[in-house]
Amino acid sequence: MNLDPRHLSQLSIIVETGSFQSAADRLNLTQPALSRNMRMLESRLGAAVFQREGRRSVPNSLGRRLARTGLAIRVAEEQAETIATQSARGSLGELRIGAPPVVAGRFLTGSVSAFVRRNPMCNVVMRTGLVSELRSMLERGEIDFMLGPQGMVAAEEALEFAPLIDDRVGMLCRVGHRLIKRKSLKAADFKSQAWLMHSKGSLLRQQTEAAMIAAGITPIHTAVETDSIRSALEIVANTDLITTMPRATTEPYLEERLVFLSFDSPHFQRPVGIISRRDTADNPLQAQFYSILVDSLNKPT
Repeated sequence: MNLDPRHLSQLSIIVETGSFQSAADRLNLTQPALSRNMRMLESRLGAAVFQREGRRSVPNSLGRRLARTGLAIRVAEEQAETIATQSARGSLGELRIGAPPVVAGRFLTGSVSAFVRRNPMCNVVMRTGLVSELRSMLERGEIDFMLGPQGMVAAEEALEFAPLIDDRVGMLCRVGHRLIKRKSLKAADFKSQAWLMHSKGSLLRQQTEAAMIAAGITPIHTAVETDSIRSALEIVANTDLITTMPRATTEPYLEERLVFLSFDSPHFQRPVGIISRRDTADNPLQAQFYSILVDSLNKPT
């Protein structure tokens, strides 16, 4: 028995619409042509799939069962067409993204949501961790790219950087800290302060120390050291410690408990962007996500 799948699909539409003429209209066929196809289906089956009810031919129990198979064929065809269309425009596959937790929450969640809506058949993997961990994952090929500071990419390395924003570093303290009342902050105002410092070797720690040394704020009294941004924000909000944080990343998490001081330094420049390996092939999915991310950053808040 050699059945034509198209005939089963057409049978399912006859069952759905309730008449040959309505099914023929949906299929862009004439009613006689559709009737011939159904007779051919019955001939190959060696059994009837319709029965007479007055002047109408309606599917019998075998016809209704075969119609369910025809519906499954139509669904599979539609899925295949969707996959083919998305593949042609580069929307199939896997996109593996890395970012520090606070950066992911601030910059990536909305863009990932928009990307998934456009590419429902693409698998998105988002990894979070410390910058050093993400860099190792990128070098091992476990993620395709990451969102991070330009300081991760040295000239001699096999990584490349596409800038997005300058997530400039600022000095952070709790609302009500005595330094807020100073109209013009000078280096001397910080010499007696206790600090919450980021972990040794981190880019934020390096930037902070370089800015303090350049301003003559030495030695630095470190009361707490942590690699957890969340913990740092909570501790500073409940003490008189001061710390440094990237402004754009941290702004949504201030919650009217924390405030950036007016003090600035040339060492606080911190470009953030897409970091990827130079030896990877062009990826249309990555290019599409980058475009979505740029659009989201350029939208007024």
